Amino acid sequence: MFKALLAATLLSAASFAAHAQAPYPSRPITMIYPYPAGGAGDTTARALAEQMSKRLGQPIIVDNRPGASGIIGTSAGARANPDGYTILITLAQSVLNNQFLFKKLPYNPGKDFSFITEVCSASLLLTANPSIPVKTVPELLAWGKAHRINYGSWGVGSYGHLTGAYLADLKRLDLVHVAYKGEAPMVQDLIGGQINVAFASLATVKPFAEGGKLRVLAVAGERRLPGFPDVPTLAEAGLPQPEFKPTGSFMMLVPSATPPEIRSRLEETARASIASKEFQERIAALGLVPIGNSAKDARANYESLYPVQKRLVELSGASLD
Repeated sequence: MFKALLAATLLSAASFAAHAQAPYPSRPITMIYPYPAGGAGDTTARALAEQMSKRLGQPIIVDNRPGASGIIGTSAGARANPDGYTILITLAQSVLNNQFLFKKLPYNPGKDFSFITEVCSASLLLTANPSIPVKTVPELLAWGKAHRINYGSWGVGSYGHLTGAYLADLKRLDLVHVAYKGEAPMVQDLIGGQINVAFASLATVKPFAEGGKLRVLAVAGERRLPGFPDVPTLAEAGLPQPEFKPTGSFMMLVPSATPPEIRSRLEETARASIASKEFQERIAALGLVPIGNSAKDARANYESLYPVQKRLVELSGASLD
């Protein structure tokens, strides 16, 4: 009896040891996306999960956990077991702007996460209703000296809100911010003339610009877009300040205590997946630009944007508490 019990104990211990030493990954992985299903971000997460799953040999399940401007899902990602079986893919706002928009967060973005890569960036276009007599950024600035400009954004603290507030201060313009609950209603009011200008995504703007219902003045970021090769960047249009360079990016992170070898495996796999033809074709249709940089560069970009976004939030007076 004793020998049988001892044998069973040893067998169980051996099984546990074998399982503990199994190469990563040996079971399904959860990818948290802290926003609702549907839309460009959710599509990006699922496209990346599909490509990474092929390379890792395990299913990757996208878990939508929306709420509180991304805080609920991002907090879940920070508190997850640091074993590589829970990863977070999120908009930059939840790990960058939120710490300036909220007095308290249940996570510290700079300390609680290790960066894996920046997945892609959203192409944001400065767009105007054709009823105002401007076709370029200099013309908009000149027109704004004599007219009040109503500008829209998809929410308080968003890129469009903060950039507009900075532009008003920089050029001493009378810009009135109108916040919407999402991009779709904002663009509808832009088409209808209730607002004069707004930043909006390529995927949303393109059909209306091609149909003459909207006019594209400039592109946020550091390069022109293939879909609008004649449209200058904001820097080319006379706004070279760093506050105009950030775009909406998607980041992949894991809890900071995740072992280095697992982080390296995820980084290698994510970057190969982002570079794949299948992934790039999928996100190109959404107007997204692939990045797939190193973990070191992703962290460096976060740190460079930190003071810029902090200044923008403080200048705008935006708060979500």
